[in-house]
Amino acid sequence: MIREIRAKTLLARVSGIDTWFGLDFCMNLYRGCQHHCIYCDSRSLCYGNDQFDEDVLVKSNAIDILRGELRRTRKRGIIGTGSMSDPYMPAEERHRLTEGALEAIAEYGFGVHVITKSTLVLRDVALLQKISRRSTAAVSLSITTIDDALAHRVEPGAPPPSERFLALRALADAGIEARVALMPVLPFLEDSPDNVRAIVERAKECGVHAIVASFGVTLRDRQRAHFYARLDESFPRLRARYEAQYGDRYVCSSPDSDALRVQFEALCAKHGIHTSVRPLLAPLTDEPRLFA
Repeated sequence: MIREIRAKTLLARVSGIDTWFGLDFCMNLYRGCQHHCIYCDSRSLCYGNDQFDEDVLVKSNAIDILRGELRRTRKRGIIGTGSMSDPYMPAEERHRLTEGALEAIAEYGFGVHVITKSTLVLRDVALLQKISRRSTAAVSLSITTIDDALAHRVEPGAPPPSERFLALRALADAGIEARVALMPVLPFLEDSPDNVRAIVERAKECGVHAIVASFGVTLRDRQRAHFYARLDESFPRLRARYEAQYGDRYVCSSPDSDALRVQFEALCAKHGIHTSVRPLLAPLTDEPRLFA
């Protein structure tokens, strides 16, 4: 069910230096997500979203709130969206909050980083190009397997990876900084050297600038229960392997994470792909930010 709610605030300042995505601010235009990824951390109790898989909450006044906050923010920076719910889930086709947010970000001279699994991002290429003329505009497509069939089982509501790679090529061709978020890499399902190699090589073909990776998954409370229930449905006996390997640990790194990291770094170096996004170690200024 899709329901409208009223937001009180939208922008949150990112504390410290964000070396994952290079953000100064973050925002979420929706609550809940229609992609139904079996591993999503947003189901966790700490976020208070009891109906994550049933309801999508649309912040109907989000763009008015955002415009007011941008107008009052003295120093410009990079605004990220997509950390808690996908900004290009199917609901965006009707409600167009992400489109409205990009229009406001372009108008006020801020930069943006979008993380998504959806090819709907291509609808807003012109807005991203407008933002990039004054600041940074980057899009990360989340891709953790080269296998469309496997992706359908773990990310049932999202477009297949093959389509996401085509979107990356289109973004790069349009002059938008295209990135891959190689996370979470699910242990015993996606953490093979062949899978990592295939993703990096396909990313190179698509003009990807950077890949940030995490070889494992985080699991806690309600999120863990949901993930294990889905494993029982789609991957019989795999739950027992997780329980034996990780117990009740929050950070569940692949047993091969060190070797995968070495392989990943070497492949990216070979292909000229960055493996981190390093913001300038300086306070926000009115000048555009530079990224490596």
